[in-house]
Amino acid sequence: MKFLERPLARLCIAFLLIGSLTFSIHALRSNISAAPNFNCVSDVSSLNSVVIDIPDGATGSAVADILYNNGVTKSALSYFRVAVSNSRSAQVAPGAHQLNQGICAKQALTQLLDPALIPHLIKISEGAWLSEVRSYLIAYGYSSSDVAQAFSQVKLPNGFKKVEGLLFPAQYSFAKNVNALQAVQTIINRFSEDSSGQALLAASGKYTPAQLLIIASLIQAEGDLKDFAKISRVIRNRLEISMPLQLDSTVHYIKKDRGKIFLSTDSTLINSPFNTYKHYGLPPSPIGNPGAAAIDAALHPVDGDWLFFITVAPGDTRFTRSSEEFLMWKALYEKNRKAGAFK
Repeated sequence: MKFLERPLARLCIAFLLIGSLTFSIHALRSNISAAPNFNCVSDVSSLNSVVIDIPDGATGSAVADILYNNGVTKSALSYFRVAVSNSRSAQVAPGAHQLNQGICAKQALTQLLDPALIPHLIKISEGAWLSEVRSYLIAYGYSSSDVAQAFSQVKLPNGFKKVEGLLFPAQYSFAKNVNALQAVQTIINRFSEDSSGQALLAASGKYTPAQLLIIASLIQAEGDLKDFAKISRVIRNRLEISMPLQLDSTVHYIKKDRGKIFLSTDSTLINSPFNTYKHYGLPPSPIGNPGAAAIDAALHPVDGDWLFFITVAPGDTRFTRSSEEFLMWKALYEKNRKAGAFK
């Protein structure tokens, strides 16, 4: 103990401790910096590929381990560093991904984010019908009975009773352990999480959120993006004067005629609550699943007094309040249709 009481001895011990700490930090840093990485290559056609499965809720480190264990990256740490420095890594979807082996960590992230490299992907397009989404889920691998049960048990936002309209258009991939109900719930939740869905759910005024979603589905089915806000106004103008909507899209929905332009007179006589030629007001539920732009148009129609609109030729949709002008344009539409303009 007398040795430790000497100033020189205490100084020597201090230097030894500092030296030991410095060496430990250097060793730690050296170990951390050792993140072997394959070289990035411009042509991956000669490389082997492998299908990996990303579990739902997998962390960046978990993904890094999966990539390394499957020979995609040279080390787990190389990918983890890329993931930490790139916020897009949070967008990596769960489910199957096809990647090349022996690629650099940066390329691994790029491939994980490429929808074309997801072998099992559900693509819900704007305006897709519930019946179509059901077929997508079955093609994905879920049984018909499980899908039907999922649609009957899924939890919907307050004020909504039907799944149609709430299946948000996007691309989805699910991990192997995700069942049909969880998959459908994820799609529904995506609607509530999107800014457009949140705006609709929070809407107040003359129309309820459920009614606005119906209007959005009509807008989506009736026209091009550039005309959405005008179509929204026409629908509101007709509703406000108790004028039947008379929208072809609602009859096409009944008949499940996708992409049809012509509507026969007999079709307008179909006995269905969705037939807006026979019934006033909005259909009982959406006629498809609208995208964000159609939802925004339902919430924010432009000003205008139009009561009619018609597409006389591809890309040429016209709006008017005059029934005479509308009939004149309808004749032009018939002429163009017979000439094959809509093929």
